[in-house]
Amino acid sequence: MAAATRRAASSLVSRCLLSRPSAAGRPAVPSALHKPVHDLPADGTCGLLPGVRQRFSTAAAVEEPIVPPVQVNYTKLLINGDFVDSASGKTFPTLDPRTGNVIAHVAEGDAEDVNRAVAVARKAFDEGPWPKMTAYERSKILFRFADLIEKHNDEIAALETWDNGKPYEQAAHIEVPMVARLMRYYAGWADKIHGLIVPADGPHHVQVLHEPIGVAGQIIPWNFPLLMFAWKVGPALACGNTVVLKTAEQTPLSALYIAKLSHEAGLPDGVLNVISGFGPTAGAALASHMDVDKLAFTGSTDTGKIVLELAARSNLKPVTLELGGKSPFIIMDDADVDHAVELAHFALFFNQGQCCCAGSRTFVHERIYDEFVEKAKARALKRVVGDPFKKGVEQGPQIDNEQFNKILRYIRSGVDSGATLMAGGDRLGDKGFYIQPTIFSDVQDGMKIAQEEIFGPVQSILKFKDLNEVIKRSNASRYGLAAGVFTNNLNTANTLTRALKVGTVWVNCFDIFDAAIPFGGYKMSGIGREKGIDSLKNYLQIKAVVTTLKNPAWL
Repeated sequence: MAAATRRAASSLVSRCLLSRPSAAGRPAVPSALHKPVHDLPADGTCGLLPGVRQRFSTAAAVEEPIVPPVQVNYTKLLINGDFVDSASGKTFPTLDPRTGNVIAHVAEGDAEDVNRAVAVARKAFDEGPWPKMTAYERSKILFRFADLIEKHNDEIAALETWDNGKPYEQAAHIEVPMVARLMRYYAGWADKIHGLIVPADGPHHVQVLHEPIGVAGQIIPWNFPLLMFAWKVGPALACGNTVVLKTAEQTPLSALYIAKLSHEAGLPDGVLNVISGFGPTAGAALASHMDVDKLAFTGSTDTGKIVLELAARSNLKPVTLELGGKSPFIIMDDADVDHAVELAHFALFFNQGQCCCAGSRTFVHERIYDEFVEKAKARALKRVVGDPFKKGVEQGPQIDNEQFNKILRYIRSGVDSGATLMAGGDRLGDKGFYIQPTIFSDVQDGMKIAQEEIFGPVQSILKFKDLNEVIKRSNASRYGLAAGVFTNNLNTANTLTRALKVGTVWVNCFDIFDAAIPFGGYKMSGIGREKGIDSLKNYLQIKAVVTTLKNPAWL
């Protein structure tokens, strides 16, 4: 892909999303992952909704998987600049979600490996060159890192698609270029982090210093592995910290690959260490480690609670959390219905619906509700589902069998609770973790599909009458990550953007991400912000230095 095309794809208005998985709270290799896909019912219903298949057609059948155009070269732990086996010698399989087959066996890190990684990160921070290096030198290394990511764009994207199931075109043209963009953004900040001189009420010289916090522990999810790597590693390194990062057990391959590139760029040994492993072992060890100075986690709200408790029970390390969401997407009666249908479709179905900020509660004004529902159904039936390596495919498989079955249970719940199934509702094909794009109408606020995070391709459409009603209903959620507003009325837009209790509101757009725009949630959607200048604050300590002045010329 031409460099100019990549730069355009990674423009500041990039449609790339966030996250949500259980990177730090799952049992070692769930048994569901070992259940052969071909053991599921041959009629394609999974025993879920007999007869529902006839409701749905798709523009692309799931075909024989395309051979990925990349090799897996890095499957070991990255500690102190070297790829090494786990201390236990254990490995675990990472699976191709198109088939459920094993891609590779990856070193399974546990508490002993976390201890090794933290020890070298501590030494690299206390004694090594990274925090003592000039900020300009750090920025040059991060810029070289971004160049290498861009150079290897296609290989990185292929690994991401193979391990995750997201469309290759999405990974290659949006997400990997955005990773390079984020690294350049933070490289630019490295030599612009400075303190203040504060006037005091007396003869004192007061400096406020911003210092790196130390060893940063980071736990990233499986839905956007590369972007979450960049959101966390970028600011941590720019501020002069060292890092121990745990990948999600479902998607370890891309992080190991680009971490290797960071060393090619000149990152000193021990500054960035990558551990692949499971939540109850490696994740818990990192969260509770007494020599980790700061913790960052992206994943489910329930797992976030565990991470926060472990951090508090150990050394009370500060924690930033980017957690779940159940975002309202509000469509007013003055909307262009065709445009609103397309945007609401994207807001929900992007990345197989595996987005923490997905517009998963589609609120539509009663005057246009019926028209919207019919057109939303028609759009879902046209959605191209298939091998994510195939050009033109919009939706690949879900991440694994566990997530696949969870989504199907939510669909069953929607039917049982009385919502109207308009499209989809079942698996697609007879192998892999593909689910039909699913539409529910007549959804009520009390239904599970309207309250809980499904994290899959299931659109719930709710009806509302007026502005005050939709504000109250939108805010009646434990989550507060994001929201979408679709209206041509400026006063309506202003009212909604101020009334909605969420961290991001998109007006007449959705999933617009920029390296400089902060992202995070209200309520149980998290603590702190990622990206932008606010993310730097997560990795800095503030120190006040007060010196007595003798006979000052001025105060």
